Amino acid sequence: MSAIETQFRCTGGASPDGASLAGATLDGATLADALRAGIYRLFAHTDHLNRINVFPVPDGDTGTNLAMTMSAVLGSLDGLRTAHAGELLVRVADAAIDGARGNSGAILAQFLHGVADSLEERAMIGVAEFAAATETGARYARDAVIEPREGTLLTVFAAFAAKLQQLAAEGAATDFRRLFAAALPAARVALDRTRTMLDVLRSANVVDAGAAGFVLLVEGMSAYFATGELGEVHSPPHETDEPMSVGGSEGEHRYCTECIVNGAGIDPRRLRESLAPLGSSLVIAGTRRKARIHVHTNEPAQVFDAAARFGTLAAQKADDMHRQTLAAHHTRAVTAIVTDSAADIPEEALERLDVHVVPVRVHFGSRSYLDKVSLSPQEFYRELATSGVYPQTSQPPPGDFRRMYGFLASHYQHIVSITLTARVSGTYAAAKGAAGRVAGDKVRVLDSRNVSLGQGLLTMYAAECALAGYDGARVAAAVEAMRAKTRTWGLLAGLDYAVRGGRVPAFVRTLSRLLRCSPVLTNLADGRIAPGGAIFGRRDLTVRFAHFVTRRLRADTTYRIAVGHADAEVEGGRLLEALRAGIPQLDSGYLTPLGTALGVHGGPGMLVVGTQEYTPPA
Repeated sequence: MSAIETQFRCTGGASPDGASLAGATLDGATLADALRAGIYRLFAHTDHLNRINVFPVPDGDTGTNLAMTMSAVLGSLDGLRTAHAGELLVRVADAAIDGARGNSGAILAQFLHGVADSLEERAMIGVAEFAAATETGARYARDAVIEPREGTLLTVFAAFAAKLQQLAAEGAATDFRRLFAAALPAARVALDRTRTMLDVLRSANVVDAGAAGFVLLVEGMSAYFATGELGEVHSPPHETDEPMSVGGSEGEHRYCTECIVNGAGIDPRRLRESLAPLGSSLVIAGTRRKARIHVHTNEPAQVFDAAARFGTLAAQKADDMHRQTLAAHHTRAVTAIVTDSAADIPEEALERLDVHVVPVRVHFGSRSYLDKVSLSPQEFYRELATSGVYPQTSQPPPGDFRRMYGFLASHYQHIVSITLTARVSGTYAAAKGAAGRVAGDKVRVLDSRNVSLGQGLLTMYAAECALAGYDGARVAAAVEAMRAKTRTWGLLAGLDYAVRGGRVPAFVRTLSRLLRCSPVLTNLADGRIAPGGAIFGRRDLTVRFAHFVTRRLRADTTYRIAVGHADAEVEGGRLLEALRAGIPQLDSGYLTPLGTALGVHGGPGMLVVGTQEYTPPA
């Protein structure tokens, strides 16, 4: 940690000899510093919490989820100047709901929301009032979880609140220093009990990671009340503001799905009833104006559709828990490979090669989807053919890359990220910017100068290099050398969709029809996607497209090929067979659905070929 990242700070709450001046009441400024001290302590132990995280599966990310949730709280404290303790708590709770990540983050946010609801009118908070508020927070948190389990955060919330209530009722703690010092042991005992309350914790002989994070928060606050000092200041892990949420309900569901619903008069009960049948580990935190949804599901699109009936959606994401759990416990490589969903790669290859994908956004008017997660290629082409609204695609936001890089940086020595060509999208710039904020020089971002199948072939090659033991620098060098040997060819059977999208003037479509020609797109060396020729006539178009491609390949070179189809599997299969027959030295070939990167311009029926002069990694 650098000198800038690590410092010691003593607040005005400390006396000259370091003794606490915390009294029987708290104002907003003192409470803010106490929270800061607790958050810094949590940040300092994030890696430990990740290591002991085994419930509901050993996902290795609960510490990061809690840290990022409280990072949002820390940001709200830094921008707030108020002595009103209740106003501060309301701001803290809102920030926690906005920033909540993962199951544990959402539950902690709802606990803070309950505390804030109890105290929002209080400019100064007394010991008894605070104790009662924590009981409300514990109740809010339990009510937010559709299937509450003992041995988790909920258990420690309840024990801490009960001890505070007892101390206040007995008059055994007259100020906050004594209150926290006397209640902290009860929280620690409850935490240790979690070791035996769930089978998975008992087998691993560890405490619940989320509950341990809350105890760290309380420890930091207690230390501040005792000394008036914040202690060592830590930055959140990997300098990222959105963690990768992973985990699962014992393998039952694949996607950790989250979103925020903004509306007026949101009914939490009805929202819960709508979402409960769609998955597990459901947590709904928030207010009637704003609700943070967390659920594990196999159908993110259904979750988003159900949530949208209650208000406007924001911050949609769906993390592939299966892929991330494998990453957390991988043993095969030192380098992780990342791409965006513009790369068309078969699902089998993604699994086999341990490739991690950040989804592009697809928009049909006001409806937004996560490419290949909440909208499959088949659904995309069906919507494209029937909708009166022409779709738009947009690059993943930098936060999506930061979450992915931040998670992988905890489990790999190097990360190589391969993006859609920078000549047609801002994806490369978004990934590059995100990489600069994550784990120093661990991340290398490469412009594929390609699209669709060509980008996919380069990504697969990078993954093969990683599995061969290459470090990040060597993977990057190998991909850069392979880049000029990888091409993409796309057959446009018609120009209707390209004209609708404004990519091609209408007169070009008219000319194409008069000449009975089908344009072929290709990638150029500088990354542009441009016309690469045309096929005249309509007969045997698939076979003639195969001949068009093979005539541009070298007979003495071994190739790997890929064929993508836009909801035209039969024609795609014919094209693949024709290519196999026309390439003398073929290493391998595969057929896969075509995604949105080219499909949005070609429409249903488009066929794409990717070719790569292939030599296996040594």
